[in-house]
Parts: sequence; C-alpha cells; structure tokens
Amino acid sequence: MLTDLSSYLDAFITAADEGSFSAAARRLGLTPAAVSKSVGQLEARLGVRLFQRSTRRLALTTDGERLYGQVRLPWSEIGDALTDLRQGAGKPAGTLKVSLAHTVGREYFVPMMDEFVRRYPDVVPDLHFDNRQVDLIAEGFDVAIGGGIELTDALIARELAQLRIVLVAAPAYLKAHPAPAHPLELARHRGLLRRLLSSGRLAPWILKNDAGQEVVASVRPVMVLDDPEAIARAAATGMGIAMLPLPHALPLLERGELVRVLPAWHADGLPLSIYYTSRKLVPAKVRVFVDFIVETFRASGHAARFGERSGTSASRHRATARR
Repeated sequence: MLTDLSSYLDAFITAADEGSFSAAARRLGLTPAAVSKSVGQLEARLGVRLFQRSTRRLALTTDGERLYGQVRLPWSEIGDALTDLRQGAGKPAGTLKVSLAHTVGREYFVPMMDEFVRRYPDVVPDLHFDNRQVDLIAEGFDVAIGGGIELTDALIARELAQLRIVLVAAPAYLKAHPAPAHPLELARHRGLLRRLLSSGRLAPWILKNDAGQEVVASVRPVMVLDDPEAIARAAATGMGIAMLPLPHALPLLERGELVRVLPAWHADGLPLSIYYTSRKLVPAKVRVFVDFIVETFRASGHAARFGERSGTSASRHRATARR
C-alpha cells in the first residue's frame, strides 16, 4: 500500500511540476497513460479531483494546489534522504534541478559543468533556462542562478558578483548618429527600452559616474523589449542605444558588434547570486554544487568583469529582488 501511495505521489507531484502527463512520463521513465492512471488512483483514494484535464492543458484544482503546496518540499526532502542512503550517507547523487537566465547560463555557467560532472559523476544537472522569476519551492528547483528572485526566509542567497549596467550601441549606429558627450544628450538618440517582467514598467535610465553625479536620462523610444538578450541583439543591428548588464553586453563588446557609449557613466544592477532553499539538512548534491559554483566563479575572474568585487557569504533575507 505504501509503495502504491509513493508512486501515486511521484506521479502527482511530477505532473504538477511539468504541467502535463507526457512531460511527467518522460521525467519518470513511464508512459503518459501510467502517470494518468496513478494520478487517477490517488484522486480516487482521496475522494477529490486534483487536476482539471483538457486536450490542451493540465491545471491543478484548488484541492490539487493545496495538496501540492503541502507535500512538494517534504516529498522532495524524503527523496533526497533516500537517495543519500542508497548512494552512501552524504554522497552527492541524483538529479539537480537548476534554473538559469538564458545568456548568463549559456555563456558563463554551462562551460563550468564539464568539471562539475567529472568531480561528481552521480549528480545529473537538469538545467532550465528562463528569464522569468521562479519559485524554487513550488516549482521544485534545487538551485537558481540569476540577477535576483523573490526572496523569503525559506531561501538562502550567496552573492557571486555585483552587476554594472552600461550603455552600448552598434558601430554602424554611432557612425550615423554621433555619440553623446553627456547623458542629457541621449534625448536626441534612439533608445531600446526594457520592460521589467516583475512589474510591467519600463526600466528607467538612471546613470551615475565615479564622481558621484547622477542623471535621469531620456531617449526617443524605438522599441520596447522584456528580455536583455533580445535588447542586445537589437542594439547590435544598429537600431539604437541600449542599457545592458555587463554579462549580456560583454560577448558582443568583445566581438566588436557593440561598443560602449558614455563609458564614464553606468547604472547599478541587482547582484548575480546563487539561491537554494534553507532546509534543515541541505542535500549533498545541492551543497557541493553551490560550493563548486562559488569557488569556480571566483577563480574565473568574471566577478571583476561584471562590476565590482563580489562577496561570497551566505545570507537569509526578505528583500524583494527581480531578475
């Protein structure tokens, strides 16, 4: 009976994580029919409907959401504990679900994975690339890496780097439109604006220099985008001037597709951090991954390239940050 309940909960939680029986089946190594049957048997045992099913989507009911919120983290912790016992107490093992922002993940963290899997062959990183905020607990992520997510007392953040935001444009744009000499001259230029996913508002261009001066600049909007990678690509085509975090700008600056505009001026972004849940017993796979990323990132020199020197101490806080 307990074995059946375990399989039912595995099917339910994975289907809720993935949003479909087919995706859950791939993750569990089962057929969609088997996952659907297990969820149906759990519903029959509990006497409630957990999912609203249609040909196009799978959505949790109110009862399903309540059950998912109550069992998702404890069930994950039980699974981690059993994996540790099977593999040897405290030995890093199992699938590690990681959320990363697109460009930052691909450019700077994927190259680190080869050494990580060499050191820890029993850990399988499962990387998910997305620029939206993620809820680590509700969505079942072990770790997230990015420019900021919603923080609570249930999360720990270890800072990797302070981020500097810079003005950039394509050489072709500056050939046709002479570069401004002061932020106030940006008003004569075409600008690529960013809409913040968290609030839906446009990100302001608040610039400062090392002398402590601060200016709220304005530009003539040519396009609005909600993804910094897309803004970088649009700027590289010569559409206008953009404000980009250095992690997004550096690859294009190094290739000559973009150049700095008003290099004495910048804006400060939210820190690049690695996040994980503040469990009583952090799984070995999470502990070694976080330590590896902090150590390898520090050795890479990326922190200095992205902005100011980073800190590495862990902290719990309630601050609201946005990726």
